[in-house]
Amino acid sequence: MANVLLRNVTKKIDDQVIVDNISLEVNDKEFCVLVGPSGCGKTTTLRMIAGLEEVTSGEIWIGNRLVNSIPPKERDIAMVFQNYALYPHMTAFENMAFGLRLRKYSRKEIDMRVREAAEILNLTHLLDRKPRELSGGQRQRVAVGRAIVRKPKVFLFDEPLSNLDAKLRVQMRTELSKLHDRLQTTMIYVTHDQIEAMTMGDRICVMKDGVIKQVDQPLDLYNRPANKFVAGFIGSPPMNFMDVDVLRRTDRIWLEEGKFEVQLLPSMEEAVAPYVGKTLILGVRPEDIYDRLYAINGSSHGRTALSTVEVVEPMGSEILLYLNTGKNILVARVEPHNEAKVNQEIEIVFNMEKIHLFAKDTLERIV
Repeated sequence: MANVLLRNVTKKIDDQVIVDNISLEVNDKEFCVLVGPSGCGKTTTLRMIAGLEEVTSGEIWIGNRLVNSIPPKERDIAMVFQNYALYPHMTAFENMAFGLRLRKYSRKEIDMRVREAAEILNLTHLLDRKPRELSGGQRQRVAVGRAIVRKPKVFLFDEPLSNLDAKLRVQMRTELSKLHDRLQTTMIYVTHDQIEAMTMGDRICVMKDGVIKQVDQPLDLYNRPANKFVAGFIGSPPMNFMDVDVLRRTDRIWLEEGKFEVQLLPSMEEAVAPYVGKTLILGVRPEDIYDRLYAINGSSHGRTALSTVEVVEPMGSEILLYLNTGKNILVARVEPHNEAKVNQEIEIVFNMEKIHLFAKDTLERIV
C-alpha cells in the first residue's frame, strides 16, 4: 500500500495551463475524490499520477518513489476508465486475466486471482460471458475486476459510473465503497458528480480552472466551505447567494438585501464587524430557508422576509419552492405538507446559525 503525493504539479499544453501548481497528499488506504466541473483539470491530474500525461513541472510520489520519469507499467497502479475498455472478443475471465498473462504469471496464479476478484464483485457466474452479453453494470465490474487482480498499490478511477443509468449508479457507488473497505487500498476517484463525491470519499478535493479550491472531509466541505465556489458546487440544490449591505444599528449588525434585512447573530459579529458599511455575499442553503407558517420558531424576529412563490416542485419527501424576493430568486427545501401555491406571498425565515458570508473581492468565506 502507498500514499500519493503531488508537490507543486503543473501541466501546460502549449501556453495553456491545465493544472496550475497543485499540491495534494492522499494518505495510505484513503479514498480520495477529485471533483469539479468539466475542464477543471481533475482527469489530467489523474492521468499524470498514472503516467499517461507528462508533468510540466513539480513532483509526483507514489510511496517513497518519485515517479515522474517512471513509465505507467512500473508505477504499481491500476486504472479503471469511463468507457470500460474491455476486449469484445474475450470473455470476462480473459479480460480480467489479460494483464496478468502479459506479466507472465503462472496459470494457477492467474486462475486464483481472477476467481478471487470475481467472488468479491459477484461475477463468478458471468466469467464465461463476453462483454456484449453483459449489462453496463456487469461490464463495469469486470473492468474493476481487471484492476483488482493486479493487487496494485493505488487504484485510479476516471468517472467510472458516468455511462450507467441513475439506479445502477447508486448501486455501483455502494459496491465501490464496500470494495474499498474490503481491500483497504489507496483509491483516487475522479467525478464531476458532487453527490458521488459526498457519498464515497474519505476526503474530497474540489478543483476549478486547474486549481485546488479546498480539500476536506465531505461534511466539513458542506458545512464550512472555504469559498463561494465550493459553497455553490457542493450541495443539491445549490446554495442561494445574494449581495447584502452590512449595517450597524445601535449595538447590533444587520444585513440588508434591499427588499428585506436580517439581524446577524452575536457570535458572528466580531468576524463581520470590519465589513460594516461594505457589501458581502450572503449564502444560505435551501434547507435553511423555512416558510414561517410551518417553521418551529415562527416568531423569529429579525430573520424574516416577504417573498412570492414562482414555482412549486413536489419531490415526494420534500417540496422545492422557487421564491422571488423582488431582488433575488431563492430556492427553499420545505416539508412535504407545505401548501404554498404559485403567486402566493409567503414570509420566509432564515436559519441564521447556518448562513455563510463571503467577501465580494476574494470570494473567501468570512463566517
